[in-house]
Amino acid sequence: MTRARCLHTFARSTPLKPADLPRTSKTGFNPAELKDPLVSLPGVGPATAREAARLGLATLGDLLFHFPHRHEDFTLSKKIGELKWGEEATVRCKLRSIGLQRTQRRNLRLVKAVVADETGYMEAIWFNQGYLAELLSPGDELFLRGRYEGGGRSVFRITGHEVLGKEEAGLHTSGFVPVYPTTEKISVKRLRGWLGKVRHLAAILADPLPSSLRAEMMLPQRSDAVTAMHFPRNLAEYKQAEQRLIFEELYLMQVGLLSHRHHFENERCGARLGPAGALTHGFISGLPFNLTDDQLRVCEEISADLQRPAPMQRLLQGDVGSGKTVVAVYTMLRAVEDCRQATLMAPTEVLAEQHYFSLERMFAGMGLRLAFLSSRLKAAERASLLEEIAGGRIDIAVGTHALIQKDVEFPALAVVVVDEQHRFGVRQREELVNKATRGGVTPHVLHMTATPIPRTLALTLYGDLEVSTIYSLPAGRREIKTWLVPEAKRTGAYRYIREQLDAGRQCFVVCPLIEESEVLEARAVESEAGKLAAGEFEGYTVAVLHGQMPARGKQETMRRFVAGGIQVLVTTTVIEVGVDVPNATVMMVEEADRFGLAQLHQLRGRVGRGEHDSCCLLFGDPKTEQAVQRLQAMNKISDGFELADIDLEIRGEGQLFGTRQSGLPDLKLARLIRDQEVLKLARERAAEMVKRDPELALPENALLRDEIERVFGESVEWLRRV
Repeated sequence: MTRARCLHTFARSTPLKPADLPRTSKTGFNPAELKDPLVSLPGVGPATAREAARLGLATLGDLLFHFPHRHEDFTLSKKIGELKWGEEATVRCKLRSIGLQRTQRRNLRLVKAVVADETGYMEAIWFNQGYLAELLSPGDELFLRGRYEGGGRSVFRITGHEVLGKEEAGLHTSGFVPVYPTTEKISVKRLRGWLGKVRHLAAILADPLPSSLRAEMMLPQRSDAVTAMHFPRNLAEYKQAEQRLIFEELYLMQVGLLSHRHHFENERCGARLGPAGALTHGFISGLPFNLTDDQLRVCEEISADLQRPAPMQRLLQGDVGSGKTVVAVYTMLRAVEDCRQATLMAPTEVLAEQHYFSLERMFAGMGLRLAFLSSRLKAAERASLLEEIAGGRIDIAVGTHALIQKDVEFPALAVVVVDEQHRFGVRQREELVNKATRGGVTPHVLHMTATPIPRTLALTLYGDLEVSTIYSLPAGRREIKTWLVPEAKRTGAYRYIREQLDAGRQCFVVCPLIEESEVLEARAVESEAGKLAAGEFEGYTVAVLHGQMPARGKQETMRRFVAGGIQVLVTTTVIEVGVDVPNATVMMVEEADRFGLAQLHQLRGRVGRGEHDSCCLLFGDPKTEQAVQRLQAMNKISDGFELADIDLEIRGEGQLFGTRQSGLPDLKLARLIRDQEVLKLARERAAEMVKRDPELALPENALLRDEIERVFGESVEWLRRV
């Protein structure tokens, strides 16, 4: 049964009613104690609190939502007389006697005890816990967890124990015992004890899901679900609780994102454009190739957006070489033929200049006025160019984010194309749109990415955007052979590269990723280039490109490489996206195991863009299972969307939105690959909610509104307007 179907069957199972919880008739508030710091717990001092912060635990509320990653089944409880040889069980008994016994092994000390219940007695043994001989006393009531080794001596080898009568009795040795993520200094047992002290707070948790939605989907109360996540009576109860909270997590995210989109579309006035005309049709018909079915479909989706009164916010994703640039040009031409302006922005000047030269070639003879806004422009040149743009005499401007600086004025900006959208986040998208808005008119924005995004991530990372996807590659696109090269075959690899260079081709050499410092990366590039120029590639033209070079130097190097004046370009991931050199046929990546799967796929996509066969050579010595999986996937799979799914499975969501997506929540329980059906269901229910109550202003949605505001933080100021 899928998780989505399971969500509809909660009420058919035993209701989630933990027996020892005080019940309330209505959960309409959160207990104030949830905000109390962790040090308010007995035995938690400042040092322990600092260590707990590594787990994200600062308050009692954080603790309550620090869910276990598994449970150990300690439900098998037996009387002493019922134990069988080799059986692991929990026994409730009384301590008769206890003593410390030394052994011939210097590092081994035994604590031996005699315990009994109404069915008999047995010997119990602890290993290397000598302090227990002083701590425990005859007459103590105990829970013992261990393995029974029968025979004449009836020995019970103990793996865990608790003293009855204490507040935590039973937490560690009976029932389904939770196992939590820990640190070296904070044990599972300590976390379990803390949860035992705050579990009463779950009983009065506010439930953000509207009662009508809970009734329709037969969902349990949040308070019951949170309690059952920690201390379920059985595994079925735990699974029901987990499913409820996974749905809640995804539902809150989707309501937040869809509400954001609703407000954007209803509070912004877009540049409503007319249908495609002679200029656009002439460009398409003049191309030396036919558009693919995917390209045509996406152009139709964009065309419908451009003719609406609301500004377009669309993400265009496609694999490397799938033809996104042509779609972007189509979108910009729609603005130009409506007597308006368009811009194309890229994250780096190297990529922006590549786009500018490509557009110059595409628009040759069409009479369009292009401009490239570069940081290398002299003050007089920049002032002149800004005057041209402000006077409406520039149709399409290309550049970096310098295009939307305060001194850049577009009198009729209708379309903004942002390349490599994955480098920016939700807040950056909002800032971009706000800065590009002029005279109350918000331009249509097309975000592009060559990093394929799994469908589930598209609904989360970019849930506030419409998504268009180009799946197919244009006819004639050559497959890039990928080889994992062991160190023993390095000499042969260099020989192959020299053969390619002698045939007139070119090569990229990408140096290992050094996340700590761009300066160190630059040094690594310079060092590698020096070794190659004096060694394996002596006599060939070798140059470097890295992020520490001045903009003018980077652009000049790229111009020489594109023109064929450089045979081997030793570089960093600065050439990861957008660089188009049809004559380059070899991509060589050093220490490829240090790169992410998406990065490796992007690097591979820098070759195979011309008429010649191309290859990607991956050098590396992977030390982790994940690194091995990444390189094997690169070796076997060329489809970027398939690799994106594999990458998500290998890495997991982790911090889903990261610093670039600051303001959006990470996922605690949901796993996008596993919970795709639940995500779709949450999306559907969220869309229904936003359609009924886009401001979440109805009284029954007050708790939902409060929780979304709490989770999303400052990125949802639009929710505070009512």
